[in-house]
Amino acid sequence: MADLQKWDPEDEKFWESEGKKIANRNLWISIPSLLCGFAVWLYWGVITVQMLNLGFPFEKPELFTLMAISGLTGATLRIPSSFFIRLCGGRNTLFYTTALLIIPAVGTGIALQNPDTPLWVFQLLAFLSGIGGGNFASSMSNISFFFPKKQQGYALGMNAGLGNFGVTSMQILVPLFMTFAAFGGDPMTLLNSSGTLIGKIPAGTDTWIQNAGFVWLIFLVPLAFAGWFGLNNIRTPEVSPNISNPLQSWLLITVMLLIGFATAGVGLWLLLPEAANGSGFGVPKEIVLVLVIVATVFLLKQLPGAIKNSLERQYKIFDNKHTWVMSIIYTMTFGSFIGFAASFPLSIKVIFGYQHLMVDGVMTHDTINPNGPSALMYAWMGPFIGALIRPVGGWISDKVGGALVTQICAVVMVGSALGVAYYMQAAYQSATPEQFFVEFFVLFLLLFAATGIGNGSTFRTIAMVFPKEQAGPVLGWTSAVAAYGAFYIPKVLGEQIKATTPEIALVGFAVFYMVCLLINWWFYLRKNGEFYNP
Repeated sequence: MADLQKWDPEDEKFWESEGKKIANRNLWISIPSLLCGFAVWLYWGVITVQMLNLGFPFEKPELFTLMAISGLTGATLRIPSSFFIRLCGGRNTLFYTTALLIIPAVGTGIALQNPDTPLWVFQLLAFLSGIGGGNFASSMSNISFFFPKKQQGYALGMNAGLGNFGVTSMQILVPLFMTFAAFGGDPMTLLNSSGTLIGKIPAGTDTWIQNAGFVWLIFLVPLAFAGWFGLNNIRTPEVSPNISNPLQSWLLITVMLLIGFATAGVGLWLLLPEAANGSGFGVPKEIVLVLVIVATVFLLKQLPGAIKNSLERQYKIFDNKHTWVMSIIYTMTFGSFIGFAASFPLSIKVIFGYQHLMVDGVMTHDTINPNGPSALMYAWMGPFIGALIRPVGGWISDKVGGALVTQICAVVMVGSALGVAYYMQAAYQSATPEQFFVEFFVLFLLLFAATGIGNGSTFRTIAMVFPKEQAGPVLGWTSAVAAYGAFYIPKVLGEQIKATTPEIALVGFAVFYMVCLLINWWFYLRKNGEFYNP
């Protein structure tokens, strides 16, 4: 039965007799759906590297804007997505939002077939790819209702951790499928060497870049069917008491997504330079983020009738100071993971794939480095480690406490970020940057591991700090705020690379991690804190 009228996972007898089986089925359909969402959201990080290798007529900063656009849109769409489950139910929501991913996947495949496709088309497709980013909030909120508190760290860690394998899966599958005519069409010829998981591909080789979009149809179509026939709506008063029929639910989801698209679109227009189809006003990105978040929350609240009443009830999370505290801490972990995952491939390409030479007293960064590492061979490893270790973070936190694990991760993140900054600076001032790659890469892997463990630990803290009714929306909201890392980190790195000082970005992130370390200690590790070591 699609709709569950009774659901009480805290009742051990109910859980063992029927609840566990239903919960696990929903979890194991949710995970691959979320994986595809992450893949479609973040595949621009790999696509832009290959666009450079194929000689698409765009500047490096313009290519960084594609990842920033999908990052900002995906994060903004998480705000309305945080409230979909209570309004529309898990089955209705996850089926529809998974099916919507087919639109940007097909569009990307078509656009990449022609190197003369204008920039605005790629920007529009990056904009639509944000749907995949928004799906995380509704997916996490939904799974939080299916499992008892004592298993929240595990269940949410599995959903988020394995879902985040979408980044790694994408970084492995996309380069692989580019090497053969899996879906037909004409190939393009590499001007620069590329790479896959198994090795370098020399210049002059044919490649099918359009498969970066088309490959996801293999998964999205069957997953849509699995979601419709295998997922459940929970109709209890605590979860989704007033679900409409599926068509009405999908209409409501569409309206709420359009609000997110509208505010993100205005924000991007204010932010982007005129050459990249923006206003050219140069509004600071921090101001744009605040305006987009505030406008989205305000406009959602203007929706009429029962929707407004439900949102007002869920908006009570904003009266709880711990919503804001956990938003900051979650940004440290997940925001860093998703931002670094988005920008890692292109950063490797730009910093290590070019020689940095002094010509007539001016440092230049445009000469191809024949000894440079292939970004597509290495970039997948960071997100792979971060995603793989996330359930471990949740499991450890269930045993020893979420805040303590988060604190240790914060210390590691400060140290590794400063180390990455040092080797970034050395590489970007060197004619042989490859000599600094190993140290840079190992420290970045350590940084990814710390974000993954810390992300799992924050799930445990949220489950212990907030009551059941608020925990789901809080998970969605904090993930929305943190997801702006997918916009902010590529944007900052792109700006600092353009300024020839990429290390400043990592130093700034390290300072933020220090602040988070103090906040976590103050609220959750002090002996007399309100939620001491939850």
